[in-house]
Amino acid sequence: MPSLFHSIRRRSKASFANNEPQEVEGSSGNSSTDGDTNERRRNKSSSTLASWLDRSSPPTTLSSNKSKSSSHLPGLNDNETKAPPVSGARPRPRVASSHSSRYSLAGMPPRDAESASRPIPTTSPFAPRVLSVSDGSWVHQKVLLVFGECADTQRPIDGSLAILHHQENFPPTQWPVSDSHFKALIHLQPGPNRIRLDFTSPKLSSPNGQMQTHSSWININFLPLINSPPLRLCILVAKDSPETYDAVPERIQKEGNNLATATRKYRMAAYLWQAFTAEQMNRNGFGRRCYRYEEEWAPGTLSWRDLESGQMRNEAKIHIIRLDKTVKEIRDLDIAQQYKGAQHKGKLFTIATDAVRSYLRPRPGQREYVSCMFLDTHWDSKVGTVRGHAALGGGDDSIKLAIFGSHCLQSYPAHIEEVVPAFADCTRTDTAYVANDCNEAGSNWEAANIGIGAHLHETGHLFGCPHQESGIMLRGYVRLHRTFTCREVYSTRTREQGQRLCLPKDECGWHRLDALRFRFHPCFQLPTDQAIHPDTTIQVWTVDNNAVLVTAATGVAWIEIYPEGDDVCHHCVEYLDQTSSPAGAPRQVHLTEQTLRDVLPVEKRKKKLQLKVFSCGGSEHTVDDFSRLTSKEGKIKLPDGRPGFRSSKLGFSKMNGSEPMELVLGTCLKQPKFLRSLRIFHGKGVDGIEFFYEDGFSELFGKRGGKPGGSEFPLDTKKAETVIGFHVRAGFWIDGIQVLTSTGRRSEIFGNATGGSR
Repeated sequence: MPSLFHSIRRRSKASFANNEPQEVEGSSGNSSTDGDTNERRRNKSSSTLASWLDRSSPPTTLSSNKSKSSSHLPGLNDNETKAPPVSGARPRPRVASSHSSRYSLAGMPPRDAESASRPIPTTSPFAPRVLSVSDGSWVHQKVLLVFGECADTQRPIDGSLAILHHQENFPPTQWPVSDSHFKALIHLQPGPNRIRLDFTSPKLSSPNGQMQTHSSWININFLPLINSPPLRLCILVAKDSPETYDAVPERIQKEGNNLATATRKYRMAAYLWQAFTAEQMNRNGFGRRCYRYEEEWAPGTLSWRDLESGQMRNEAKIHIIRLDKTVKEIRDLDIAQQYKGAQHKGKLFTIATDAVRSYLRPRPGQREYVSCMFLDTHWDSKVGTVRGHAALGGGDDSIKLAIFGSHCLQSYPAHIEEVVPAFADCTRTDTAYVANDCNEAGSNWEAANIGIGAHLHETGHLFGCPHQESGIMLRGYVRLHRTFTCREVYSTRTREQGQRLCLPKDECGWHRLDALRFRFHPCFQLPTDQAIHPDTTIQVWTVDNNAVLVTAATGVAWIEIYPEGDDVCHHCVEYLDQTSSPAGAPRQVHLTEQTLRDVLPVEKRKKKLQLKVFSCGGSEHTVDDFSRLTSKEGKIKLPDGRPGFRSSKLGFSKMNGSEPMELVLGTCLKQPKFLRSLRIFHGKGVDGIEFFYEDGFSELFGKRGGKPGGSEFPLDTKKAETVIGFHVRAGFWIDGIQVLTSTGRRSEIFGNATGGSR
């Protein structure tokens, strides 16, 4: 019997509109529909394959027994064990199978035999098996990265995998199968998505000599996140810019190098970041939680067919920000980060910050997360420097920012169909036109790694990640391509033929400490996450027996240990349970110097220890010298004979005229005095605090400065109200302070309520 896929061929909708056949590498010859004959009539499709398949296929299949569900919506997921009903589909019982629910389409009857009884498809050992995500899982990003197998991995074969999307809402895509393994990107619509995966190989043929197709289905639920702050994407353009980026003549002729092309490539790179990050979070046990993008309804660009047809979609918005600087100013060598003689290498970050602030106009207390690209970056082959480029990330309390140049942009994929070709393009970098960044971009696929990966590195800084011992936050992004391809091509960087099969263990990734930071970052929060306690601060107390008590109302998440000489973290202690929820994190942790040193290798156990403590509320506290807290230097004897303990110092004492001062309040005397009120002296910072007692006596900590007379905070003596602590905002100095009392009252924040950090 002739093969179904050869007897019926389907053309894209765009080709019917033009009445001309279009064949593009990477496109699929079939797609699934909901079986609606009216819809087919409107689209004038001559294909009846998809609706026939939907009516004859079982309602759902498990992708793999090896994979586990990463659902974070158990209440919803319990009701989604079956695929959503497909319009026009006839209900069919599931075929019993203890191992798999994958079915082969080879040998099925053609469309004209539909009235005859159809045999139930038999299980095929060659049907695709998705290993990275379970059937019925919930995800939160539009483009999902999947990894899986076809056929027997002990007898590997090559072939092609076609992804046919739910109700034909996205054009079919094709992905290579290498040694029976595949990696693919799946475009998702909000809600349930029923995806069909078709595997074909020239080495697998039916008895009549025609190529067979082996198919499986997987159901994925996509829940967009709208309550978490978005990551905004911006392209910065000089006021007199020609609106082009560096590219070789062949590229310019083929795809152009204008602002519209730059927008498409930057958007595709951003979706690769998101798919990569969600997969990495899942591998670290945190589910597919990820940040979201600000989106807009506009002509779609994620598929080249959308670009041709003008299909409207909701996709990541790329803001175009006009600078008040000229191209000449942007390309000044004195601000080029890679130019050795530059005196102001950080000025491009300042230019970008000012432009973003002026464009977005964030309100007080509102924090924006923005990743920017300079369009007017230019490779100066004479000087040997990339002008108008800096790779930096960071920011202040109002704007968290990452910046990068466009010098690698020509090598980026512009659409999903171009992802694999972009990461397999061995064309050598022509340094007469474009840069070989850090001598690690000797070919197009390596340039794509550097551009997309290094910009992701800076975006990691934007989210609070420091440099790490491995992964993206080191320079692991030179292997970014392995995340999206199963076979590696020749490398001009290593001058070696690439790895034949790239499995997940061979890929780069976010470091575990990066994933921990993301888990509790506001941009990564899920609707099912519990509300965070309003007090996100961390306290470190010295107690008896040479021990230290760490307390956090939101829970202590992990502690990083830095022996003297370590500039990145190699040793840490986690306190999260298997749920990775703040509910399972301890509210207080008892530490001794010996327990911390036991974590370290022998050669580092005698070195000075610095600790960084992180809470589930996203706060961080640094202890510069742990030994000092537990030594005699951290203890004092109070006037009544009891022992007292010094806490960690707040602020960096960088204000002019700052002097060290220590005060033991009179309430610690053998005959304690009743505290009546406090007076805080402040302006833009805190100058001092005066404590007033019932007998008229007062004690001053600091100085009487700032606002004349200071600000009074009386205590309710009838309720025996006492001061139990302070909420402090500090940086170079003490910016603001808030009084906390035993009755639950909180004063206003005296000083600068938004200055410094908590």
